[in-house]
Amino acid sequence: MNVISNNKLKSTIALAALQNVMDPEIGLNIVDLGLVYQIDFDESEKKIYCTMTLTTQFCPMGESITNAAKESLKLGFPEYEPNIKLTFDPPWNHEMISEAGQDFLNEM
Repeated sequence: MNVISNNKLKSTIALAALQNVMDPEIGLNIVDLGLVYQIDFDESEKKIYCTMTLTTQFCPMGESITNAAKESLKLGFPEYEPNIKLTFDPPWNHEMISEAGQDFLNEM
């Protein structure tokens, strides 16, 4: 899945930081799971807006995952304030998993 962004270079850095955030139930990072939909940067306000989803609306680890995403973005961009927005439109499905993620899950 392609992540939408208003700054492709910074988005690449942000996605690298977010690869450290794991879904503890699946054991795969949120980027390869396809949970990150959009990352935008507001240069004047020094804010990062990350729109993401969870595997289900009732994910018991949802708060933990979103907090970890926020902390990872803070580490990657200490001068910015990260904002995480959860959406379930479109709903997540297994087809959103990256090829690397599919390989990882097939090896389990």
